[in-house]
Amino acid sequence: MQQILIDACGWVAIIDSGMNIDSELSRVYGPAQMLLLDSVREELETLNKQRPRSKNLLLSLLEQKSQPVQPLTDESSHPDDQIFELAVEHSLPVLTVDVELKRRFYEQGLPILEVSKNQRIELVESL
Repeated sequence: MQQILIDACGWVAIIDSGMNIDSELSRVYGPAQMLLLDSVREELETLNKQRPRSKNLLLSLLEQKSQPVQPLTDESSHPDDQIFELAVEHSLPVLTVDVELKRRFYEQGLPILEVSKNQRIELVESL
């Protein structure tokens, strides 16, 4: 089963698109397990409080469908740095729409998933 790190902006893009995350991940990778850092969950909780109730981020759904994961070190507190370190160490793909994070992954030759304009999850081939 493919493990996939979830970035906060990637989850927001999934929710905003209205897509079925299970079928999209399955289409791209087959069986997949989302990994969620506490720092990403906290970032999403903060974002969720700033959004109108009609645009709820469905955090309980994310928690049901993901496995908690710990950062490699306590030295980096920024979620993007923690995601990047885990991905490099374990060769994991990330689901994100963050341009800077995608650049970092691309430069390391790591797989990147993003929500495309046609509301599908796509493997990024180039930047």
